[in-house]
Amino acid sequence: MAALSELLKEISYECVRGVPEREITDVIYDSRQVKKDCLFVCIPGAKVDGHRYAAEAVNAGAAALLVEHEVELPEDCDVTVIRVEDVRLALAFVSAAFFGHPARQMKIIGITGTKGKTTTTYLVKSILEQAGRKVGLIGTIEIIIGETHIHAENTTPQSYLVQKYFRMMADAGCDTVVMEVSSQGLMLHRTQGFVFDFGIFTNLEPDHIGENEHRDFDDYLHCKSLLFRQCRVGIVNADDRHWREVTRNCTCQLETYGIDTDADLRAQDIVFLNEGGSLGMRFTAKGLTELPVQIAFPGKFNVYNALTAIAICRHFGVDGKEIQRALASAKVKGRTEMVRVSDDFTLMIDYAHNAMALKSLLETLRAYDPHRLVCLFGCGGNRAKSRRYEMGEVSGRMADLTIITSDNPRTEEPQAIIDDIRTGIAKTDGKYVEICDRKEAIAYAIDHGEPGDIIVLAGKGHEDYQEINGVKYPMDERVLIQEILEERA
Repeated sequence: MAALSELLKEISYECVRGVPEREITDVIYDSRQVKKDCLFVCIPGAKVDGHRYAAEAVNAGAAALLVEHEVELPEDCDVTVIRVEDVRLALAFVSAAFFGHPARQMKIIGITGTKGKTTTTYLVKSILEQAGRKVGLIGTIEIIIGETHIHAENTTPQSYLVQKYFRMMADAGCDTVVMEVSSQGLMLHRTQGFVFDFGIFTNLEPDHIGENEHRDFDDYLHCKSLLFRQCRVGIVNADDRHWREVTRNCTCQLETYGIDTDADLRAQDIVFLNEGGSLGMRFTAKGLTELPVQIAFPGKFNVYNALTAIAICRHFGVDGKEIQRALASAKVKGRTEMVRVSDDFTLMIDYAHNAMALKSLLETLRAYDPHRLVCLFGCGGNRAKSRRYEMGEVSGRMADLTIITSDNPRTEEPQAIIDDIRTGIAKTDGKYVEICDRKEAIAYAIDHGEPGDIIVLAGKGHEDYQEINGVKYPMDERVLIQEILEERA
């Protein structure tokens, strides 16, 4: 229970009906979840406006409503109506108050950028836990609270859930939280109601632009920049050409890291490692910290991720040897994740599921001079056909062999999606085979692996399901690989 008047203390509002002096049992923004004496928050969504359900919420027992405009209500109902300028912004502050401002009990690290968020959050968690801290994580793959792992629906959850997870983390003894902060999360005020101790910018490329996302690149950039008006220390990639724009109106202390610029923290003497079917990188950190580092992730972009993690963790006084140990052993599910099946060739799983990500991944793997670069992928159903053409063309041009298979066909015919991918490959001279069943396709890749090959299973990454006609069936590529190896044995 909480006093409504207390929940409203940090926001500007007008009480247009009833009184704010009443007890609230919960804060609810889904009309199907309304409970007696709750505060129902009328969120105007892209497809559904919560204001339409105000009367329904009152009839179900809501004691108060948080609104942006007038709503129709049952006659003679006993309900308090609080009007604000922006319901989503108000929800963030109300939620923080409802859960007792848990962020104030912990150090909060927020990482934004087009690429690198997921890997960097896990690297930071690994390093800080090596140093004895207890770290909660909120990200694209999952929410981690101690031994509890919760499946993530969004990269950055609704503000109420962010605060709920913060409270669970604080109660579980966490002293630090590392979280991915998406541009959508910033745009929709999901990370308001508290201040980040550290805000990190990795990089910026055109992405998430279109209906129900960002209207153009300028809007995308602007939303990323909001993090640096909501953090105490900003840590940014000075090699990214957008970093000055992203931090133009920042209110935080700034630090930089990079490889190609004279940043505060730099990576030098970079070496690509290919040892017994495992790929990695070695480099020396210079500047704010001086440290030789080795990571079990391939490519220059993972040097950036490791450098970002070092830039953050040095603020926590972590010993150099602890950083080295943590980075050497860290793994991230579905992000250039190597699965050992042979000493002769490399097999990895990666989430690359659009042309830009696939191109970046294949360019990275080319730097290891493989005997053959083999790319296995499919595309999701009920999505733009252009993605299929583009990914097919990228793989056809950059891979020595493409294995076209199924991803999440959803309500489309898998073969129709494969046909579209083949249209893209047809623009190239690339060799390809079609194997619709994903397990059979992976088995083909393993059975036909040649010494020195790098084989990448792209598109699924951390996902452990395949969606067909509205049903999510269990399908984890790690499990499929293990089954294939057992069958061969």
